[in-house]
Amino acid sequence: MSLVFLFPGQGSQALGMQAQLADAYSQVYETYQQASDVLGYDLWALVQDGPDTRLNETVVTQPAMLTAGVAAWRCWQSAGGATPTFVAGHSLGEYSALVMSGALRFEQAVSMVRRRAELMQEAVPAGSGAMAAILGLDDAAIVRVCADVAEGEVVDAVNFNAPGQVVIAGNVNAVQRAIEAAKIAGARRAMMLSVSVPSHCALMRPAAEVLAVELRATDIRTPDIAVVSNVDVAVYADADAIRSGLTRQLFSPVRWVETIQYLTSNGATAAVESGPGKVLTGLNKRIDRALATTCIDSAESIDKALA
Repeated sequence: MSLVFLFPGQGSQALGMQAQLADAYSQVYETYQQASDVLGYDLWALVQDGPDTRLNETVVTQPAMLTAGVAAWRCWQSAGGATPTFVAGHSLGEYSALVMSGALRFEQAVSMVRRRAELMQEAVPAGSGAMAAILGLDDAAIVRVCADVAEGEVVDAVNFNAPGQVVIAGNVNAVQRAIEAAKIAGARRAMMLSVSVPSHCALMRPAAEVLAVELRATDIRTPDIAVVSNVDVAVYADADAIRSGLTRQLFSPVRWVETIQYLTSNGATAAVESGPGKVLTGLNKRIDRALATTCIDSAESIDKALA
């Protein structure tokens, strides 16, 4: 059996997440305390008690999801879980993957993702960007729709999550035009998502330019475990490749379908989703049912995954 670890990104957060895991593993509290020391506020209290409007703010969500992914991984290690052959993360989840692989120190990554979130929020004025999910239309058709309705604005296909499930992002009016055009083209559903930042589209280039400068000054190691890049669907070779990938990730699509296909074509037979929720588990079932994916968000689920 070849094992891979997968880390979810923004969107999997929920009030009360990892409470069951914390009841069984001290590593959860310890990891959240490390993050809190960097952030300057009690992240665990916020994740547990809310308000959810605060948890769902990009500048809070990103550190919270990074922390959740790393906490679950540390619990797996504590339980004697095997070291995976590959690791990958969906969008923001790639930072958790890089921490797990030894490329980034955890405290360093907490600071980085908070800064990443700030830059993303600053790049697009509130209310001027949007994201939407398009269901039941093939990838090429969605790319054509975006090109046809752009009218000088930005609207890009940004998350290729599963066959027939693609997310688009860009200027709000262009996204609205794309929704209507996708329905005419035969989409089963096309709907706006409740997000504050249009991630992974061309509007994020200004944020990426600043992030690139800061990444050049960041100490990054060559990973001890193979990390598959969202952007290139290839294993990061060294620190400079990681800097390039994290920069381009801001304005490039998340190629999740291809990522899972890469992992299975390289021998992966089992996957663990490390973090709250079952978003990646659900996507993976639609991509390749031969990859047995389980999530670890409680002591019971870790025991089941170990078995």
